[in-house]
Amino acid sequence: MCGIAGIFRRGGAAADKSTLQTLADALLHRGPDSTDLWAEGPVGLLSDRLAIMDVEGGDQPLFGPAGSVLVANGEIYNNPDLRTALTGHVFKTGSDCEPAAHLYERDGIGYATSLRGMYAIAIWDPGERRLLLSRDPFGIKPLYYVETDQGFFFASEPQALLAAGLVEARVIEAVRDELLQLKYTVGRQTIFEGIERVLPGETLVVEDGRITQRLRQEALPAPGGRTSAGGAVSAFDRVMTDSVEQHLHTDVPYGLFLSGGVDSSILLLLMQRLSRTPIHAITVGYAGDPRMDESRAALAFAQRHGADCRRVEMDADDFFNLAPRIAAAIDDPTCDAAVLPTYVLGREARADGLKVALCGEGADELFGGYRRYRGGWLRDAVGSPARKGVFEKLGIALRPGWRAGLNLVEAEARERWPGRAQRLQAVDVAEALPNNLLVKLDRCLMIHSVEGRTPYIDPEVAKFAVTLPDSLRTRGDLGKIVPRRWLAKADPLYPSMAKKRGFNTPVGGWIADRAPQIAPLVARQPGVRAVFDAATVSAIIGGAGQQDQPAWSLLFYALWHSTRVLGVDPQGDIGGVLAEAAL
Repeated sequence: MCGIAGIFRRGGAAADKSTLQTLADALLHRGPDSTDLWAEGPVGLLSDRLAIMDVEGGDQPLFGPAGSVLVANGEIYNNPDLRTALTGHVFKTGSDCEPAAHLYERDGIGYATSLRGMYAIAIWDPGERRLLLSRDPFGIKPLYYVETDQGFFFASEPQALLAAGLVEARVIEAVRDELLQLKYTVGRQTIFEGIERVLPGETLVVEDGRITQRLRQEALPAPGGRTSAGGAVSAFDRVMTDSVEQHLHTDVPYGLFLSGGVDSSILLLLMQRLSRTPIHAITVGYAGDPRMDESRAALAFAQRHGADCRRVEMDADDFFNLAPRIAAAIDDPTCDAAVLPTYVLGREARADGLKVALCGEGADELFGGYRRYRGGWLRDAVGSPARKGVFEKLGIALRPGWRAGLNLVEAEARERWPGRAQRLQAVDVAEALPNNLLVKLDRCLMIHSVEGRTPYIDPEVAKFAVTLPDSLRTRGDLGKIVPRRWLAKADPLYPSMAKKRGFNTPVGGWIADRAPQIAPLVARQPGVRAVFDAATVSAIIGGAGQQDQPAWSLLFYALWHSTRVLGVDPQGDIGGVLAEAAL
């Protein structure tokens, strides 16, 4: 796991190490264990390494037998199988990423289809004079790029490309409006003008500093086959046991983020089954708001199963002081309030000496957990009432075309998936998962140099999940029927058929308590002022106790714009950062 970046200059111009060093400095939090820069002619690559596998010998770049040069951010879980299959190949390290270079030299630009894992990979082929960038099909690991007249530049985070002066921090208004209405942005274009995403499952071929070819691997396999109700729970057990076992491959201490919900509780039981020592878990609770707090249930569950679980508490003062730093960490912005506890979990994992933490992201998308997948919430089309924009629900109109990108994804889902719930899930896997939940997980953990692992988001799990009929995804007012049945069997004391509560935070109450202080500062923030008038801002912030998402979206965007566009230091509290931005 690490931060990677690189340069491919046009016309044979030499890659400059000063730009590489600036990129490396900007990504250092992702990999503080070692920094390695490599340059030859027009190409330069770098790796800031967080040593997880082959701690002593796995520094990058890694090299293929014919001279290909690789830097990678991620973990390749089928590394042992790949080494066995690559007969006659001699490996120089124990790194899980080294076989990718050998695969490329054997299979060419389609090499990534053999990888099982989470990854963002760059490979330079000196013989063909081409650079390849590949990203895992679910988009667990991020990768961004810039194309200019001088060449092609890429990095694990947009902020590194901005820090290197490759583009200016200019916000695209249409993407900004999409962010405010949807909570995240879709497709290739980021909110920053000139910075684009390598799409999930995509391999880019770059020659002479220009993209010449794009390949794409889908996250969800084509519909086919059907799992029966009688065999579903045992099949779930097999596929999830295998996935958790793969995700426990590490040479450093690991733990679990335990929310108390179905998904992380299942992971705890499977980790306990596979581990020789008790699992160390961390859970977040909130001072003074038991409605949002499942941490006591998480502690009781962990104790019942012999796990070591530590509860960390977050309160209003933590929110007021940490929110600017959290917003700054999410450089590819998402207005999901779950960034708040996720950031705290990452900080506490590092404090406990953990470099790896497993979590339950992706279970809802693959197994049907969200309310919008169920019953009356479904429509004949893909859309549902839950798809209305955050501010549309308040009767506040922004740019009318904010849904354009999402509409394209929904149209593709209608063509491919027969079931209505499956279509909604496919849309979420394509966009909400990589551009919201996984961005949140990546940035909130990597800012603390902690790797997040997601056993539910796995190709083998996906192959099983798509075989489930809608009746095994949702029933009545419940989703995730198969995981719930597994958990009921594994622990009859767990309330496995209780309604989903989600990873909620009391952010509405925190904002409402300080609304008189916060509202005028948000209204004067230049980024917000370009969209909303002061009266509208005051009404939204003042109503945070009843409508928390619009208030948090406004506050988050104000903090994000202040720190990531205006360059305000995020180390202050909400009041200080917004006051400086308004000057």
